[in-house]
Amino acid sequence: MSDYSEIPIIQDNDRSEKNPIEDISYKEAPHNLEAEQALLGAILVNNDVMEKVQDFLQPDHFANGAHKKIYESSQIMIEKGQLVTPVTLKPFFEKDQLLEDVGGAKYLAKLAASAITIINAIDYGLLIYDLAVRRNLIDLGTKIVNNAYEFDVEETSKEQIEDAEKQLYSMAENGTAEGGFKDFKTSAVTAINVIGSALQRKGGLAGITTGFDSINKKIGGLHKSDLLIIAGRPAMGKTALATNIAFNAAKAYKHDKETGVPDDQNKGAVVGFFSLEMAADQLASRILAEQAGLSSQDMRQGKLSQEEFNRLSRVAMELEGLPLHIDDTAGLSIGALRTRARRLQRQKGLGLVIVDYLQLLRGTTGKGRGPENRVQEVSEITRGLKALAKELEIPVIALSQLSRAIESRDNKRPLLSDLRESGTIEQDADMVTFVYRPEYYHQQQEPDNGTPEHMQWLEEGEKLLGLAEFIIGKQRHGPTGIIELQFEAEITKFSDRPLSPGYHAEKH
Repeated sequence: MSDYSEIPIIQDNDRSEKNPIEDISYKEAPHNLEAEQALLGAILVNNDVMEKVQDFLQPDHFANGAHKKIYESSQIMIEKGQLVTPVTLKPFFEKDQLLEDVGGAKYLAKLAASAITIINAIDYGLLIYDLAVRRNLIDLGTKIVNNAYEFDVEETSKEQIEDAEKQLYSMAENGTAEGGFKDFKTSAVTAINVIGSALQRKGGLAGITTGFDSINKKIGGLHKSDLLIIAGRPAMGKTALATNIAFNAAKAYKHDKETGVPDDQNKGAVVGFFSLEMAADQLASRILAEQAGLSSQDMRQGKLSQEEFNRLSRVAMELEGLPLHIDDTAGLSIGALRTRARRLQRQKGLGLVIVDYLQLLRGTTGKGRGPENRVQEVSEITRGLKALAKELEIPVIALSQLSRAIESRDNKRPLLSDLRESGTIEQDADMVTFVYRPEYYHQQQEPDNGTPEHMQWLEEGEKLLGLAEFIIGKQRHGPTGIIELQFEAEITKFSDRPLSPGYHAEKH
């Protein structure tokens, strides 16, 4: 953040014969040099003050360049366990022009002399931070105004609004609208905190739980800033698996919250489920059917006994307050999705986004006619989803269709090359997984009844009954492989499956 002096404000109250230049007055950008001096002086007198303000106050929040350097140098020395005083700081500024301009080494002594008490330190720190945010708001407002005046065919007014909202959201979270370089120390501390979180959870779960022990062990949970693709052909159970994960994460969050687990150790998440294909009530019915152990089809057709209906009602009451939010808007654009996700995080603390499915999203322009344009649009969508994951620092799961080419192969197990309109899906995703149910294809290959082949087919079918494969085709942070799950089609529920010695994945 550069030094701020004065910003001209054009007064347009009187449009008479006055010279426009004479109508210009000057308004200083928000800052308080006395507060900065007093806080720095308190740090020089009592280094414990730094501990009270460093969590929210950064060097860039100081309006004065010399003050910024003094605070930054003091922060570095204190973190190294060194004593900070005007004497120990002096060598840092012997040839620094910024400090020379305000009085040189004598200025450090002057700061110490103007020290406030440690009791008022936080108040002064908060004031400095608040003024910095106000300066950022002025910068952002100026940028928005200038962009609105500039006519750009490639950037619509809607895109400008979305960009402005993104920057305002970032400012609300971090105090600044712009990103930038992070030194290795900052990144390393973040990495250590993630590893420490996994250590505290005992078992290696560093991210949000999927609700499946077998998957959690393989991937360590759903990680912040990761884009995970779950792909599959129709009838494989993509939506069912995504719904199960959404429910498991939301339930775990609610449980940990109610039992007093600290937020940084909560293994669940507030979930935002963007259902572009299925209505919200249909998704809710799936979850209710799964938890009540009832057939989804029987529920839809009203074929329930009174006892089953009572069981369904009890489950519905138990699930009240579940932090699972469903948006079933059809034809949603990637820009609108990101805007709604930001809003949900601000309002509810969103921790996981699921999109069903990405080919139903629209790009910014919505012009996807022609194979080449469509590939570009899907590429824009996947880049947008990855950007959303990084911006909100949450995992994003996107479901994806696979091409029909898989149906013409003898081996139906999906490959990365089967991703439909792949574009940059594989490139942008941190993890690409597939849902494959060999039972589904086995049922389509039934030989004539009474033949030896039919008996063999029945025996093989018993081994494949309810079997589903969760295939990790790409994982940026770990190994690939196949995880066996159990799928109950009637209630659309996946669960962990015991090892099946009679089944060998490579044969199917």
